[in-house]
Amino acid sequence: MVNQLIKGSIMLIIVFAIALFAAFIYAYNEIKLDMDKIINYHPKTSSVILDYKGDKIANIMEGQHRLYAKYDEMPGYLIEALIAIEDTRFFEHNGVNPDAIIRAFIRNFKAGKKKEGGSTITQQLVKKILLSPKKSYTRKLKEAILALKVENELTKEEILERYLNEISFGRGYFGVKTAAKGYFHKDLENLTLKEAALLIGLPNAPSYYNPVRHLDRALKRANTILTRMRKLGWIHQDEYLVAIKETPKIYHDSLTQNIAPYVTDEVIRRLKKDFPNIKTGGYTIYTTIDMKEQEIARKALRYAVKRAAKRYRENLKTTTLNGALLAVDNKTGDIKAMVGGTDYKKSAFNRVTMMERQPGSAFKPFIYQVALDLGYNPATELTDVARTFQYYRNGKRVIWRPKNYERNFAGFIKFREALVHSRNLATINLVSEIGVNRIREKLKPLNIPHIPQDMSISLGNLGISPAKMGQIYSAFANGGHMIEPRLISKVVSRDGAVIYEAKNQDIANFTKPEQAYLMTDILKDVIKRGTGRNAQVPGVEVAGKTGTTNKNVDAWFCGYSPAQEVIVWVGRDNNRPIGRGGTGGGTAAPAFSYFFKRLYSLYPKLPRRFKVPKGVYNARDGVITELYTDISPLPKNTETSTSQEFPDMF
Repeated sequence: MVNQLIKGSIMLIIVFAIALFAAFIYAYNEIKLDMDKIINYHPKTSSVILDYKGDKIANIMEGQHRLYAKYDEMPGYLIEALIAIEDTRFFEHNGVNPDAIIRAFIRNFKAGKKKEGGSTITQQLVKKILLSPKKSYTRKLKEAILALKVENELTKEEILERYLNEISFGRGYFGVKTAAKGYFHKDLENLTLKEAALLIGLPNAPSYYNPVRHLDRALKRANTILTRMRKLGWIHQDEYLVAIKETPKIYHDSLTQNIAPYVTDEVIRRLKKDFPNIKTGGYTIYTTIDMKEQEIARKALRYAVKRAAKRYRENLKTTTLNGALLAVDNKTGDIKAMVGGTDYKKSAFNRVTMMERQPGSAFKPFIYQVALDLGYNPATELTDVARTFQYYRNGKRVIWRPKNYERNFAGFIKFREALVHSRNLATINLVSEIGVNRIREKLKPLNIPHIPQDMSISLGNLGISPAKMGQIYSAFANGGHMIEPRLISKVVSRDGAVIYEAKNQDIANFTKPEQAYLMTDILKDVIKRGTGRNAQVPGVEVAGKTGTTNKNVDAWFCGYSPAQEVIVWVGRDNNRPIGRGGTGGGTAAPAFSYFFKRLYSLYPKLPRRFKVPKGVYNARDGVITELYTDISPLPKNTETSTSQEFPDMF
């Protein structure tokens, strides 16, 4: 009888073993999951945009927010905290821990419900990436089989790297590096022991232990982990006591943490063609932006628009007035600040790069530079009288009778004074003297599309963006050499390789240094005593030009100091007039002044005076004269420079 019972038991065990083995083989063969998702692990990883100092401007992502961390970035105590609380025998088992499974089964059976899981870290990784969350014995079996496969393909360190990059830490943070940056504003290597334990405690129940809302729970969970580490002998008593008492500072941030949205959008727009996965490739994007200057620029533009709104008795919250401001380093072309509007939440349209408006008289300096390079001098007399022009448009005759802003004329006026006071008639007559075709030919290096083929070129009748204005004004600010404004300096891959690096893009020599200085000196007078007096910056030489279009629709101020150039536009998106007196000098120039006053306060060592290049003269036979060069000699019988005062305009 006993022998029969023994034989029966043995047979039962054999049948069970065969059935278990058969189930194992069946499950193994049925698994058609893509192991490549774990072996060649390339999750969607957020990219980061940085300013020129390496400080973060924004995270950009698509779906999950994840910053990837290599195993070498993870401090040892972080790894130990994870293993201590999740899988103490991680470095000993082969993917499945039978002891843990049996222990969990017994405890759950006694409790009458599931209180403890027996999954290893490897099994948790498999479940997270490859399997559905639905609980079943079949899924559990597949989980075990896949864990064995993973352990056969990857090292323990590679498994830990994947695990700590895959799991959620709450608040939309995926991966431990993301959580460290989000909760503590720290790199992994700078985490304290308590902060590391707090992070490791979150994946168990991210919402329940959310430190932003439930800091007490998170700290209690962290202390449990610290106690476990001390019990295992992985930390010393003194380390334990210090960590237990610590209460980390928790930051409540948005996922993007986007502090310069116009810049962020422009970076994405410029890179998405060459990097279609710009939001998911884990790139680190270095820009030329100086966030301190960016903040000054934002305030400067808001100041100018607020000032204009007050003048026209418009509520700042509901006004249709808007603006744009671009700041560029003279020598490098690095964009230091870019503000595409007064309120990104109201309008994400970047008026610096995406808008084209008529520059009005802000374009005149290029006409005058052509004249200087053809032999005119700042003391050359121009004709400031009314004229009538006739031309044909679409087969119809058009009569054009341009006027000066003040509706008068001077007869004859010095070249310098004509530009300082933005005299329309003098400019038009200058263009007539030189010839439209000749001017267009000389302006080709600027690469401006759709330059007018008629006399309207005199008054800036063309569409151009503030970004393009920044480019062409560099021809003055950079001593005659035009340079492409640069926003992105380099792009680094997730693996740390530099995959794109921008260089200063020299575009063209528009004029010679001595000729460009003649223009700079005239534009200094525009600010000292001409239409741009609202742009003055005490203690700093600045040069620039105002621009206002018909009916005060667009107000510009384009100028530069010895260090940087700044382009300001103010107007309305609906193309309606700004209002009476809404000129470049009255509306846009104040933002220019605001910006530079604070820039030189922030960086007092920036150069304050323009350097005079060789080949510029201001005296003949011991007598002070108007500035001249070999290309732009003094007119005959000219010894001293004179100035004429005109009412404010433009």
